[in-house]
Amino acid sequence: MNNSGKGLNMGQGRGLGRGGGQGRNKGGAYGTGGFCVCAKCGEKVPHQQGVKCTEVKCPKCGHTMVREELLKDKG
Repeated sequence: MNNSGKGLNMGQGRGLGRGGGQGRNKGGAYGTGGFCVCAKCGEKVPHQQGVKCTEVKCPKCGHTMVREELLKDKG
């Protein structure tokens, strides 16, 4: 047997892996504009660019707000 330092069964490196998902919002942001809505009382405030709705507290009841599109996707 000739053992010249080359291994047998050299792989092709074609692993497909798992995942490849797009993450939240089907891979895209909702962009500017729109509204943050309180899931508890329904209060609606304009979305501020650069501030996540989940970082905003409802001015009426103090609950965490969510992006309006997320409530529409559920219903």
